[in-house]
Amino acid sequence: MSSVAVLTPESFAEHRSGLKDQEITGCVPEDEAYIPTYLEAFPPLPEKGAPGEKTGEPASAWGSKIRPIKASVITQVFHVPLEERRYKDNSQFGEGEEAKVCLDIMQRTGAHIELSLAKDQGLSIMVTGKLDSVMKARKEIVARLQTQASATVAIPKEHHRFVIGKNGEKLQELELKTATKIAIPRPDDPSANIRITGTKEGIEKARHEILLISAEQDKRAVERLSLEKAFHPFIAGAHNRLVQELSQETGARISIPPPSLPKDEIVITGEKEAVALAVNRIRAIYEDKKRKTTTISVEVKKSQHKYIIGPKGNTLQEILEATGVSVEMPPLDSASETIILRGEPDKLGPALTQVYAKAKSVMVVEVSAPAWLHRFIIGKKGQNIGRITQQLPRVHIEFTDGEERISLEGPTEEVEQAQTQIQEIIKDLLVRMDYTEVNIDQRFHRHLIGKNGANINRIKEQYKVSVRIPQDSERSNLVRIEGDPKGVQMARRELIEMVQRMENERTKDLIVEQKFHRTIIGQKGEKIKEVRDKFPEVIITFPDPSQKSDIVQLRGPKNEVEKCAKFLQKIIADLIENSFSLSVPIFKQFHKNIIGKGGANIKKIREETNTKIDLPTENSNSETIVITGKKNNCEAARDRILAIQRDLANIKETEVAIPAKLHNSLIGSKGCLVRSIMEDCGGVHIHFPSEGSGSDKVTIRGPAGEVEKAKKQLLQLAEEKQVNNFTVELQAKPEYHKFLIGRGGANIRRVRDRTGARIIFPSPDDTEQELITIVGKEEAVRQAQKELEILVKNLDDVVEDSMEVDVRHHRHFVCRRGQVLRELAEEYGGVAVSFPRTGSSSQRVTLKGAKDCVEAAKKRIQEIIGDLESQVSVEVAIPQRHHRAIMGPKGSRIQHITREHEVQIKFPERDDSAAGQDALPQENGDVSPEADFVPRKCDIITISGRAEKCELARAALLALVPITEDVEVSYDLHRYIIGQKGSGIRKLMEEYEVNIWVPQPEKQLDVIKVTGLAANVERAKLGLLERVKDLQAEQEDRALRSFKVTMSVDPKFHPKIIGRKGAVISQIRKDHDVSIQFPDKGDEQQDLIVICGYERNVEEARQAIQQLVSELQEMVSQDVHLDPRTHARIIGARGKAIRKLMEEFKVDIRFPQPGSDEPDKVTVTGLPDTVDAAIDHLLNLEEDYLLSVTETETLAAYMKPPSRYGGGGGAGGLDDSSGGPAKGFVVRDAPWNAAGNKAPDMSSAEDFPTFGTGVAPKQTSAWGPKKF
Repeated sequence: MSSVAVLTPESFAEHRSGLKDQEITGCVPEDEAYIPTYLEAFPPLPEKGAPGEKTGEPASAWGSKIRPIKASVITQVFHVPLEERRYKDNSQFGEGEEAKVCLDIMQRTGAHIELSLAKDQGLSIMVTGKLDSVMKARKEIVARLQTQASATVAIPKEHHRFVIGKNGEKLQELELKTATKIAIPRPDDPSANIRITGTKEGIEKARHEILLISAEQDKRAVERLSLEKAFHPFIAGAHNRLVQELSQETGARISIPPPSLPKDEIVITGEKEAVALAVNRIRAIYEDKKRKTTTISVEVKKSQHKYIIGPKGNTLQEILEATGVSVEMPPLDSASETIILRGEPDKLGPALTQVYAKAKSVMVVEVSAPAWLHRFIIGKKGQNIGRITQQLPRVHIEFTDGEERISLEGPTEEVEQAQTQIQEIIKDLLVRMDYTEVNIDQRFHRHLIGKNGANINRIKEQYKVSVRIPQDSERSNLVRIEGDPKGVQMARRELIEMVQRMENERTKDLIVEQKFHRTIIGQKGEKIKEVRDKFPEVIITFPDPSQKSDIVQLRGPKNEVEKCAKFLQKIIADLIENSFSLSVPIFKQFHKNIIGKGGANIKKIREETNTKIDLPTENSNSETIVITGKKNNCEAARDRILAIQRDLANIKETEVAIPAKLHNSLIGSKGCLVRSIMEDCGGVHIHFPSEGSGSDKVTIRGPAGEVEKAKKQLLQLAEEKQVNNFTVELQAKPEYHKFLIGRGGANIRRVRDRTGARIIFPSPDDTEQELITIVGKEEAVRQAQKELEILVKNLDDVVEDSMEVDVRHHRHFVCRRGQVLRELAEEYGGVAVSFPRTGSSSQRVTLKGAKDCVEAAKKRIQEIIGDLESQVSVEVAIPQRHHRAIMGPKGSRIQHITREHEVQIKFPERDDSAAGQDALPQENGDVSPEADFVPRKCDIITISGRAEKCELARAALLALVPITEDVEVSYDLHRYIIGQKGSGIRKLMEEYEVNIWVPQPEKQLDVIKVTGLAANVERAKLGLLERVKDLQAEQEDRALRSFKVTMSVDPKFHPKIIGRKGAVISQIRKDHDVSIQFPDKGDEQQDLIVICGYERNVEEARQAIQQLVSELQEMVSQDVHLDPRTHARIIGARGKAIRKLMEEFKVDIRFPQPGSDEPDKVTVTGLPDTVDAAIDHLLNLEEDYLLSVTETETLAAYMKPPSRYGGGGGAGGLDDSSGGPAKGFVVRDAPWNAAGNKAPDMSSAEDFPTFGTGVAPKQTSAWGPKKF
């Protein structure tokens, strides 16, 4: 829909005649001599004022109080000159791209847009709407309908941020106000030029505004002083007082970077004079301090640094204020303990005294307390510990989770008082508090907690105890109860009773295909709600859709669970029955016969069997037809389809009995085995029954001779599989699997070695977690099955046993929240191991579980105790510089050694003072000979564990010491090995786990160093040399591709060789794999074309261009003169007609541009014969269209608008021409009749502009160009 109002001559005539009729009925004098006054013809609108002011009516009492309301809707009109219009096709004004763009802008902004075409072909645009909508619409119109210009304005870089404004608001406002796009360079871009894109008028406005902003900022100055960071404290003064005084005295703003920021730059901003004064003062302070001050360095323990710094650095400020000495502290994350004091020599002594006094003003004490008591010591909301900290505010008390100690830090006297108070609290709590731990299966934890914690909160309140249930992520079964001893025991008893009740509940898993879950649940859960209402005591849990699980869990009383399961199984059976699917392979050539004429056959089968039948698409290679519905119906439909195929061809079908357990092995990975048989036997179809059906029948269908051949091959393959592919399945609880497998697979390996059978345990993703599969020869499988069944039976017999473990070893088992006990339970079939509570002198440890598991766990505990008692420490001397490489990413290599050899490895503290010695170069990274290498404390790595395992771990550590080797690589290839932004070398280092050092470019060395483990270095060397070979091959190929040929082609042929949107030249480049360059506009030799690529390809491309030029040289161009009024019709809507003509005659046709000196000249280019034929056709078209144009203009001449007093319109109006020209509409006392005013010229195009073009005024209606 266009927003352009179109007024036709007919509608204007009706409008004029309507006015005349109204005047007659309104008793207006009909005498032609009567001339109305200007006020009668154009009565004025009422003037603004109170109601009734002019009419003489009394004003309302409310009138004086009503304020004029500002209109929320505004209108803006602006003009787009012809030369700036983006779309200049006037033949379809109101329907072309301009109208589409306006409609889109109207929809997006909500503003109303009207377009009109001025006589000069410029656009007048009127936008109406709310202010915000109008501004947005105007910006879009300018961007999309007006050609865009661009200009740059240069202002100082520091002024850019003022143009952008806070959060970019100023820039957005400026763009909206000027309808331009303003691009400001990024802060890291050195350019100061701001680019403005938009109309010329908008660019000038935006440029003016930007220069105004810059002019305002020119009055201010910014100075940056780069002074050594060490002297900043003297410039700032203690507590920043000196810099504040400077700012007040000079009026400049001084910004000194904080101590944590490693910057030397001080920034001063303000008025130019103030900034200059502040700079001089700061430089004077700096020069004075630099001349007078000196430094001393002292070593203070790292742990005491924070006391020297003080809270928020206040202590350092106090020392500076008192002594005038600056104390420079090393970063907290640095290992350095050196403190530097800087000041005048006579003041360094007192400052040093203060530094030592502050360092020793605080002491640290540790108080032993059981970890479970910590929260009681802290008290509810920190009440207990809060009393101590309020009384002794300078004491810092720290509790560490999981550790049996409390750290106190602060002044000596206050720390001692706090220590005494905390020890009294601990003593009191130990007398009246107790705890116990209950082993409860994790699956019951959420039921113990209850909905929103209802159950556990009731127990807590009833027995006044605290109950800690571990998070699911901890995978712990230990529930801890703390509080009053009597309450602890009662809470323990109730928790055990609740667990026993839950153990009597039944949980059942139903296997339901996930595709049926939504159907069972129903829309908005309506169907499952009915099931739950029927069985209210049963909890039905469906898996999350993202898990892709088929298990639906039922939990509740045994009888109810069974009833609910049967009910759901019935629903599932109905669903499965109606979703049975059969795939029937039918030879592709018979599909059309099965469909029948107009789909008659397939429709009849569908209706009679009540099934859904899907055939593959015609362009698909599939021959399978899929039938869905009830099983009996599907089979009936299948038989009918197969009958059609049998009637049409000599197709035979036979069935072969093969045990179902062999089907998967016969099919092969992704069907490879069965596919090879089908291809070998002339494309027969072999169909195996669906998995789980239990059927042994395999169907073979196809030509008679090929079916027999396929049957023979299939039976032969089955016989081979039968001998070595006997399979048995065994059920065992998942928690027994680890014990059956054994440590490092030892148990299962023994069974495999004795029997020769293969035993497969389920993976974590398998749905059947209890199923163990045994595969192999029948005799071996039976023997393995018997052995595993004996092991599983023994595991099902739960026994309780005990053993003695020395109290000093208990902590090793229960520390880290029972980590060792959890590992024992996981490894030995869920055996429960209970140690006596902390503080007890008992050595008795209880084990509960399967007999074999208990025995194995006891043996393992004794092994651990043996390790602990026979533990030794071995020291390994490895230079400190290799420690990080030995540790590996995130300590992965060390973790692997500790796990593999069951040892503990401790690395020494890093010694930075030895870093310089470590930097000495060593050949190939080897450890220096013992005679030369003197181990230091920082080089000694300690290994703890059994002696033999420590030796193995020591050897493993030494094997991790990196070596360095040189690889000969030409300097020219270094940059290609490094790759873009180092990507190539990073890839090599990650792939081979080595460090690769490439020398600096200025050295131009032909060596690359590779550092890492010996095996990795060797692999990396080979990889690097392989990469060098590839690069050399690429260089050779690049040299071959750089063959270049220059050919001369007349520039007039260049556009034709390039083609529309580069189509022709792109095809040549693609066909011959070459690069083709045309000369730029400013080049001297405009005829040269450069072709680059392989020599043979370049020659072929040159011949292709030469052939194209030869064809173009044969072409001619002829001009033909066609009436401009017919051009639009010949071109057609969006050029469709002319494109069709050019394709039909194989010519190029060019029409004159608007405003051309020869508006009727049309140029036709092509081969001589085709040009002549195209011109003849164009002249014929012109003749046809001119007849239509002439008829339309003749008709328009009889449809001139009727004069108000000169009679009717039509042909009768022509007879009045003898009476002289019409007077037009005349009024008396008009404003232009007053003295000094000139009446408007009715024939002037400026005073009365016409709509539309003025190309042919004699033949064009006053209402603009008509559409033919």
